Amino acid sequence: MRPVCAYLEIFVARIAGVNIPTNKRVLIALQYIHGIGPAAAADIIGKVGIEDARRVNQLTDAEVLQIRETIDRDYTVEGDLRRETSMNIKRLMDLACYRGLRHRKGLPVRGQRTHTNARTRKGPAKPIAGKKK
Repeated sequence: MRPVCAYLEIFVARIAGVNIPTNKRVLIALQYIHGIGPAAAADIIGKVGIEDARRVNQLTDAEVLQIRETIDRDYTVEGDLRRETSMNIKRLMDLACYRGLRHRKGLPVRGQRTHTNARTRKGPAKPIAGKKK
């Protein structure tokens, strides 16, 4: 079933709760789903039997349904993946292990230096009163 806009016939493929882009190749469009990267997208189109050059707007309803079923069956994506990741981080924080403490303080978790850099995790630099040189 193709959703139709009032003025134009626009095919919108909705997979795993995400409207994937219409004019891109299927391999690229599948990567808009959280949890599916280049390798997983290639694996999915291989299982369904779609050639690489096909675009999303060229897919039939049956092919979109096959892609949707393959993703539901074989992959953890979107909300479930985000929930699983946040639960893993929450578990580390509840254990109060080193990595959990770093998450709690908002500092880099994987051993990066914090004397300089680390601005992505720490946020913008806060001025310290009396620290002029």
